[in-house]
Amino acid sequence: MRSRQLATLLLALLLATTPLTGLAQQVRQPLDRIVAVVNEGAIMGSQLEDRFIQTKRQLSARGIELPPDDVLRQQVLDRLVVEEIQLQMAQEANLSVDDTELNRQVRAIAQGNNMTLDQFADALEADGLSLGVVRDQVRRELLMREIQQRRVGSRVSLSEREVDRFIEQQGGNMSRDQARQALFQRKANDEMEDWIQEIRSEAFVDERLEPGA
Repeated sequence: MRSRQLATLLLALLLATTPLTGLAQQVRQPLDRIVAVVNEGAIMGSQLEDRFIQTKRQLSARGIELPPDDVLRQQVLDRLVVEEIQLQMAQEANLSVDDTELNRQVRAIAQGNNMTLDQFADALEADGLSLGVVRDQVRRELLMREIQQRRVGSRVSLSEREVDRFIEQQGGNMSRDQARQALFQRKANDEMEDWIQEIRSEAFVDERLEPGA
């Protein structure tokens, strides 16, 4: 039970977790078919199924009503497509994750669960995961975060007048730094939605998910 709760918490900490691989793929090899072609890359059936199961677990743990399986599976595939596009962009930009930063992030997740790294690895293994899989998830997430900051952050601008107006709207109960950060985040979220739509429309995507799959 503890390991199941840990896995759910871990996956919630990863803002946009990547597909589980390893043992899960070996068990479900018959599903290892292409379900989407994204530019020069591909998304495999095993990746989709792993993320689908992972997403259902997360939603259930949060008490969120689940849509029908075929609807949720399509939503998960759409998310994987967007992630693949971002990872390809990161590769084209020659972005990489320093091992020191990667290790720091993984240790932070372990500490967030009040565990040492060894304890964390043992708990993951008990739940059918591995520290290597988690490291890969974190690495991919950091790459996506970096490309998002580069492409979206540069599109957000703030004027001092906007900051003043925001502080007034909030009743003057915050500092300028707090107001600037909150306003930037709000505008960045809007820009992120627009950017995601743009890169999705510009990419070559051929989804091959069978109806009712």
